Amino acid sequence: MRNTITSSILLLLLAASLTVDASQEDQLMRFIESKAKKRQTAKATSANEPEGTDPWADPGSFSHLPTKCPTSPAGTKADDKITALPGQPSRVNFDQYSGYVTVSHKHFRELFYYFVEAPYEAASKPLVLWLNGGPGCSSLGYGAMTELGPFRVNPDGKTLSRNKHAWNNLANVIFLESPAGVGFSYASNDTNNNNNVGDRRTAEDTFIFLLNWMDRFPEYKGRDFYIAGESYGGHYVPQLATMIKFMNELHGTTFINLRGIFVGNPYLDDYKNEKGNLEFLWTHGVISDEAWAGILANCSFGPSDDWQCFVAAHPPEGQFDKYNIYAPICLQRPNTGIYYSSSYLAGYDPCGPHYVEAYLNNPEVQDALHTRAKTRWSACNLDLPYNDGPVSVVPTISRLIQRGLSVWIFSGDMDSVCSIAATRYSVKDLNLPVTKPWRPWYTPDSEVGGYVQQYEGGFTFASVRGAGHTVPTFQPKRVLVLFYSFLKGMLPPDGIPN
Repeated sequence: MRNTITSSILLLLLAASLTVDASQEDQLMRFIESKAKKRQTAKATSANEPEGTDPWADPGSFSHLPTKCPTSPAGTKADDKITALPGQPSRVNFDQYSGYVTVSHKHFRELFYYFVEAPYEAASKPLVLWLNGGPGCSSLGYGAMTELGPFRVNPDGKTLSRNKHAWNNLANVIFLESPAGVGFSYASNDTNNNNNVGDRRTAEDTFIFLLNWMDRFPEYKGRDFYIAGESYGGHYVPQLATMIKFMNELHGTTFINLRGIFVGNPYLDDYKNEKGNLEFLWTHGVISDEAWAGILANCSFGPSDDWQCFVAAHPPEGQFDKYNIYAPICLQRPNTGIYYSSSYLAGYDPCGPHYVEAYLNNPEVQDALHTRAKTRWSACNLDLPYNDGPVSVVPTISRLIQRGLSVWIFSGDMDSVCSIAATRYSVKDLNLPVTKPWRPWYTPDSEVGGYVQQYEGGFTFASVRGAGHTVPTFQPKRVLVLFYSFLKGMLPPDGIPN
């Protein structure tokens, strides 16, 4: 009888774990595994590039990009103004906008954005672009609605509550659904749109989006601009930053006044990510000493790894939320459509993505957001035919640091998908001397918010204690302290506040 009960519980937990943020986890995990399988038969350098080349190293390769938008761009700021979102709380004291920006007239690609201004002194605050990863997951559904946006969707899937730790307290924030085909963003069903999705086109489309968006919002031209993101945003963010820096240099003008990038739990390097994540699972008791020994015996974590390594590197791990190995999971009552958390974690509801999906598929909400009619919104496009990106973006990040850009990387320390151990290996590959050694940093509540270290050129690596992959979801107050420090260009507090 006990075994029967145990089996039933395990089956329930298995089903439940697949409901927890499943689409975002599936998207990245499927992408990582597809790249690993390809490496079994061929060395990976970077997608569609000859071995030994780096497509992000040559400024001239971006010279074909436009430097201004069409003379009569579709859409206006007034058209995009949101009067009010259905179910929003009273006394909302900031402006909201959303709509489409065309990035390819020829292939009819439109990117959807949601923009929130700061409640106070918006005209003097910087502009921040937030990019979720996947590749192929929504910055509106995750970034805006479950992480750092001004609202969180309530369990009824119909109303909103304020997020008092929203990042628009400090900056004006754009949430962009990218690449085309993700969320409300649109791409027509032609061969170019279906076969050429990848890092390069994602960066190019986003650059064109920014030029066109700033024509729609001219008061933001020349404003201090920052790019932030997480997960596969570890590719999106530094690649877009590179494109902006190169375009400014090529044309001798400042199209976009880029000041820095701020990336959380980033996917940076295929091999280092695999090694670091397995090491994280071993050190946290998820895989055995014997399994770890087998991994070390069969894997070099480089291009020579074969099928034996692939098998050794996939030991049984059990079912849990890989984005935060200590977080509760979302359960569903059979035949009811009702979701609930398996246990309690203060400030966190693992079923949040389900509430968001219900909210963003409400016709009244879509009307308020000015979306295309009868759009079926989903958090991630699981059918997005995304081409492989470079094996590593560490060289790209290194060039940004050399060009004087403020580069900060942070890691929630409970994530096993893009773990802090994996990020540390990539940080080490930057080969930068330490200027300010590893130390704790503190929140105004006199808590250790995490740990931080600074390197030559101002590069900064920080941890956020008690956070999973989506750091602002798990530790909104702590990461807001870190974000404030990043914008101010100073390390977070090194002592308990008086």
